[in-house]
Amino acid sequence: MIVAAISQGVDIGHFAGGVGHVAPGVVFVGGNAGGGEGVGGGVVGDFVKTEVDNYLHKHTDVADVMLQKIQESEKERKAIAGVTKLARERAKKANLHNRKLRDCRFHLNDAKGDKKEESCIFITEGDSASGSITKSRDVNTQAVFSLRGKPLNSYGLTKKIVYENEEFNLLQAALNIEDGMEGLRYNKVIVATDADVDGMHIRLLLITFFLQFFPDLIKKGHVYILQTPLFRVRNKKKTLYCYSEEERVNAINELSPNPEITRFKGLGEISPDEFKHFIGKDMRLEQVTLRKTDAVKELLEFYMGKNTMERQNFIIDNLVIEEDLAS
Repeated sequence: MIVAAISQGVDIGHFAGGVGHVAPGVVFVGGNAGGGEGVGGGVVGDFVKTEVDNYLHKHTDVADVMLQKIQESEKERKAIAGVTKLARERAKKANLHNRKLRDCRFHLNDAKGDKKEESCIFITEGDSASGSITKSRDVNTQAVFSLRGKPLNSYGLTKKIVYENEEFNLLQAALNIEDGMEGLRYNKVIVATDADVDGMHIRLLLITFFLQFFPDLIKKGHVYILQTPLFRVRNKKKTLYCYSEEERVNAINELSPNPEITRFKGLGEISPDEFKHFIGKDMRLEQVTLRKTDAVKELLEFYMGKNTMERQNFIIDNLVIEEDLAS
């Protein structure tokens, strides 16, 4: 068996028969295979220890990555250990009554049921938006979680914040993912925010939260963005909902002359009778995906970190001014 440990100036050789130093602070201790007695186990253990030791000496970049991962895990364990009691108390309260959650009847982790795969949860901003969705949803398969406003930027924070921040803790409890993805209650986690600058920011904050602490939620394809119409164009005979400027122009041309044009400023302005069309069978969803080649750490650091001036220059250099195509 091979054990990886953090060595903070401690010589682990005092406690083990063989030690291979592969990077400052990382020590690999060789023991017998399976922890049992016998010459065979000891030989296998020594062989594996030696081969791993040789590999990491030759590939210091791998050793450095392992060291970083070990140190990050140790830091997170120490941080969480300080809030274990608080976490248990809050988790118990959240399970009894999660005031942010309007739940549905069927869930992905149900033992039986033919609607498990249809289960989803909408994460909305504010009471007005959640109110419209709650009144128009399918109570069998669609749950609603209401955010108070913009959530905390969790970039660079440890998992301790998941327990200390009430909103994050309630969201974690609603999804039931504290102990892993096996207990996930909804097949689709749908971020439903306004299609404005503030709404986009909230999307980024939530995606950052998931990438930081629950990356498998995105890696396994459970996170989506709800696309809602920006405009309603109608005349006395027909109503068209438009999700882009181009669709608006086409709708105006189709319903001319002089159709009525409404610009939706937020989800709360859409009535429940209208909203049911946007979260029904023709619901438009954009899946949040993560490729192996994506440099997640660098992306989060650039967009969610504290490099304010660098980010400002990027925005200025890439600023695009849209013209009213219908005018």
